Amino acid sequence: MKRIIRIVIVIAFIIALLFVLRYFRDANSKEVVEYTTDEPYYTSINTKTVATGKLNPEEEVELKPQVSGIVDKILVEEGDVVKKGDLIAKIRVVPNEQNLVSAKSRIKSSTLAYNNAKRLFERNKTLFEKGVVSRQDFENNELSLNQAKETLDQAENDYQIIKKGSLSGGSSANTNIVAQIPGTVLQIPIREGDQVIQSNNFNAGTAIATIADMSLMIFEGKVDEAEVGKLQEGKDIKVVLGAISGKEFPAKLSFVAPKGIEENGAVQFVIKADVTVDPSVNIRAGYSANAEIELESKDSILCIKEALLQFNRITEAPFVEIQEADGSFKKKNVKLGLSDGINIEITEGIKEGDKIKVWNKASKKENDDNN
Repeated sequence: MKRIIRIVIVIAFIIALLFVLRYFRDANSKEVVEYTTDEPYYTSINTKTVATGKLNPEEEVELKPQVSGIVDKILVEEGDVVKKGDLIAKIRVVPNEQNLVSAKSRIKSSTLAYNNAKRLFERNKTLFEKGVVSRQDFENNELSLNQAKETLDQAENDYQIIKKGSLSGGSSANTNIVAQIPGTVLQIPIREGDQVIQSNNFNAGTAIATIADMSLMIFEGKVDEAEVGKLQEGKDIKVVLGAISGKEFPAKLSFVAPKGIEENGAVQFVIKADVTVDPSVNIRAGYSANAEIELESKDSILCIKEALLQFNRITEAPFVEIQEADGSFKKKNVKLGLSDGINIEITEGIKEGDKIKVWNKASKKENDDNN
């Protein structure tokens, strides 16, 4: 029995010895990992954001009629350049029959009152000349005649306005739609023969035409809440139009919305910028546009490649590994500054000339390929 036990112990010892020998053989056969290093450098970092939006005229006016009726004639086309006061369209009034009958009735009543006041005035005038009627009674009769004449004139004017929409029919008539500003006719949503409704306190009215000054354009877009705090009104930006490639338009930020709008789970803020338009370029309203906005900029700052950074798994504090004189690496905590996604500013922790371990081989390979 003891012999069997000794044999088992010997066999176990031999097996253990074989495992130990194999372990040392495998350990010695592994290649020594050698890390390359990189050094800090001075450079400039500019962080930018891009706001998407549209290019629209700063001044855009919708022309609406002051009377309801039928579009009798349109005198301009979309794209025409007009001056202030130019005739755009004419409206033919279709009177309400009940209002027309009432106006006729007022004319008849006013005519009867006027004729009666006239006869009374002529009779009392003769009596006044003979000294039968006092001057005060005569003047009262004259006043009644003048009032009756004014009432008759007003009734006839009301009838004319109800029937034709205006008295004179000249350029100032309500039936004439004229340009309120100089500019370009952007849109004419109606046609000759269409019925239109007047603009009043209870109805917005039918738009006859839209006119805009195309020499004054603004960019309207949106930026994310993470970037809106870095924007300041009066800042110079660049606007690029999707329809005009290879050309940038200078602009100045004029408005940043004080309240955000939630869209698809993200809060967006509306911005506006005055765009300087080159007269030689044909600009159209509604062009899609992108605004390139510089958020932060620093020159000649100490930076490293962002891929060299490592982070503590517990505290998430950033650090790098600095090569010592004996070739070993030592962790060094750093403080970060501005970043553009490739380069990152180091404000504290390392100095120029330090050799930083390139631990991310994939990133190193990508950098070599890019170079």
